Amino acid sequence: MICVLQFDSASISLLERMLAEGALPSMAAIIDRGRRLELTTSASEFPAGAFYSLYSGIDVADHGLVYPFQFSPAEQRVRVASAFPAPPAVWERLDGGRERILVVDPYESRLPSAEQLQGLLISGWGFRERVVLPRWSCPHAAGRRLERRYGRTPGATEVFGERHPKELSRLREALLAAPARTAALARERLAAESHDFAWITLSSGHLGGHAFWDGSSVDREVVLDALGESFDGALEELYGEVDAAIGAIVEALPDDADLIVTSPVGMEANCSRTDMLPAMLEAVLSGEPAAEDGRQGGIWGLRSRVPRSLRRAVAEGIPDRIALGLTARLETRGRDWAQTRAFAPPGDNQGYVRLNLRGRERLGIVEPGAEAEELIARIREGLESFRLEGGGPAIEAVVRTDERYEGRSLEQLPDLTVRWSASPSIGPERLVSERFGTVARHGAGSGRSGNHTHGDAWAVLAPGAAGFNEPSRPPRIEDIGVTALELLGREHGDLAGEPLLAR
Repeated sequence: MICVLQFDSASISLLERMLAEGALPSMAAIIDRGRRLELTTSASEFPAGAFYSLYSGIDVADHGLVYPFQFSPAEQRVRVASAFPAPPAVWERLDGGRERILVVDPYESRLPSAEQLQGLLISGWGFRERVVLPRWSCPHAAGRRLERRYGRTPGATEVFGERHPKELSRLREALLAAPARTAALARERLAAESHDFAWITLSSGHLGGHAFWDGSSVDREVVLDALGESFDGALEELYGEVDAAIGAIVEALPDDADLIVTSPVGMEANCSRTDMLPAMLEAVLSGEPAAEDGRQGGIWGLRSRVPRSLRRAVAEGIPDRIALGLTARLETRGRDWAQTRAFAPPGDNQGYVRLNLRGRERLGIVEPGAEAEELIARIREGLESFRLEGGGPAIEAVVRTDERYEGRSLEQLPDLTVRWSASPSIGPERLVSERFGTVARHGAGSGRSGNHTHGDAWAVLAPGAAGFNEPSRPPRIEDIGVTALELLGREHGDLAGEPLLAR
């Protein structure tokens, strides 16, 4: 049996500290008997794309999925990611086989198209998040049947903006309960019958990292008065619960099971200023100083103007499909494409810039070649001129996608990625350019105190019946799924990954 446990979006610095303190005994035991690897990842530009690469063994430039909402050039609008074709996850490649499988809560994945998978696949089990962990199961009736026995899955949908005490308290409770709920289901299934393959994701530390990294996203006096010390220690508590769940699941595995524990992206303090990018880009393209007291357009402007409580009430009052479609439509609301040479498609950690390129975009106006090259150079130089109000650079680098990636879905990716400098950013802030003036954040931005890093993907290999296999280049996140296929005797020559274990 091969079992992959996803300690999702774990912070390397917090892991190391808690391991040194003896606070993660299950992880410590697995590390002691295994091999710990750093994995290369597309998270340097596309953190959300790392999940599809992890599950499929396919590079981001070949699958082209980089964010839950992304631009469709053929339609000239933003679509929910599920509207785009996705590569099959490794478990879908077991369709029609005899392998018995268990897949729980694959983050930013989707309902399998495979029809003859043997076993249970379920999403939105530990907790439900309407964008990244929607409720589905295969077989279809299994989810409802299990909820009748275990209780209804708690919701934990994230709404960007300022965080409030009651919501943080509910979120903490839901995330703390999720690992044990997931472990209980896994142990029940593993005890009921033998399995060949299991992939179980524990994402409490992921959402918890966004909300509880530190107190910079909240009014500390109000929050601490309401939650007390439970707020400051929430993330460590969540990591402890994830570790306990990992220990409980490992205890239920056969003695000769091959085990991989992995995380495809990291988590540290939130340094993103992506909500400010549209105004920065507008100033660069117009050549005129930004209006410091101006209001942002698009969805970030709407988020800053509409109270978060109202946005949450509206979101919770309509079906998921309609809510997600509405969010996608608002991303490019009111844009005059005949006058748009470049724009900022949806992003969070890193900022993205896309040219409105003739022949690629349905309503493109920028000619490929010399005109496009001149525009890219102008945008890069202009954006890199912005500095923090304290004097340091606002941007670490503006990276051209076609200089780092090549693949069949390259046209789905943004043309430029903006990597923000490593300076925490939350709440009101101003970025200053001598040429393009001052861009101010209105509102709380995303409201995340923690966010993903440019790397920090890792895996711990603890083989049972298998042995270590050395890849021909540094290990990558695409290798994890391919390793499972190799141990199950399935073909994987069409995938970018290489096996890290072999029999």
